[in-house]
Amino acid sequence: MLREVKVEDAIGMILPHDLTQILPGEFKGRLFRKGHQVTEADIPALLSIGKEHIYAMELQPGYLHEDEAAQRLAKAIAGDSSLRLTEPHEGKVNVKSEIHGLAKIDKAFVDAVNAIDEVVLSTIRSNTVVQAGASLVGTRVIPLIVDEAKVVEVERLAAARREEGFTLLEVKPFRKLRVGVITTGSEVFKGRIQDKFGPIVKEKVAQLGSEVVDQRFALDDSEAIVGEIHALLALGVDLVLVTGGMSVDPDDRTPGAIKQAGARVVSYGTPMLPGSMLMIAYLGDVPIMGLPGCVMHDPYTSFDVLLPRICAGETILRSDITEMGYGGFYQC
Repeated sequence: MLREVKVEDAIGMILPHDLTQILPGEFKGRLFRKGHQVTEADIPALLSIGKEHIYAMELQPGYLHEDEAAQRLAKAIAGDSSLRLTEPHEGKVNVKSEIHGLAKIDKAFVDAVNAIDEVVLSTIRSNTVVQAGASLVGTRVIPLIVDEAKVVEVERLAAARREEGFTLLEVKPFRKLRVGVITTGSEVFKGRIQDKFGPIVKEKVAQLGSEVVDQRFALDDSEAIVGEIHALLALGVDLVLVTGGMSVDPDDRTPGAIKQAGARVVSYGTPMLPGSMLMIAYLGDVPIMGLPGCVMHDPYTSFDVLLPRICAGETILRSDITEMGYGGFYQC
């Protein structure tokens, strides 16, 4: 409801439009924006621009200002985690990560919230690598004043989802893995060409806080590759990366060697381009990845999708691979 009130009586009320301040020769611009909730500290500023009376909206019981609504929506998805909420700005509140890690977001909850009229919950994609300080979520409501029941419904959905065992939003920290690399290819082993795989893989591993502790070279020979896999495992590495030799050419022995080493293959091939020829397997608890040549020259491949998840402590399942097809075409 719009009312004309003395500025001293407007505390707690909401401005229905922007109020402008003019300082001749110095400044002309917005002093208070539409939707601002008047506080006692605002009174001198309002009087200074000649406003002894203003039009204001009074907040009725059962309704929320957009700022409070956005704050409650953000708290609902963040829960009691270490995630950081920003102050409201233009009716929006963001949820930020405090660490470098892997963002995990409950898409089913996000969809359920956005099915509620006039409520907005916008997120980055799950399994995105984020830096400390990165925004993960933005919340707001569409109108300036919203029915509180809609926010209460979001809070109810969040509580119910958590009771079912789901985590709505988190950032998993990356573990510091000891990584072993086996570079295959007789042309590299015999010094005919320079290894281009190693530096790229080392950089990608380092960006996630892990370290390549050993790199070995092997001929295009299954027994040689198997021997190097077991040698790295004997060193206690947490992850083995076997580069090259992943196509269907007769000299490409990496997939067979990984199987021959005794690994349980989750998938040979992914529905992602580039990176369709990647293999992911496990020997005991240690993941072994066979990396195709595209990792050397394409900036984003299936390796870049799966490596962060492994560094965050996740075990890759066959279902994780099948889900990579949707949105996995990068113009290969």
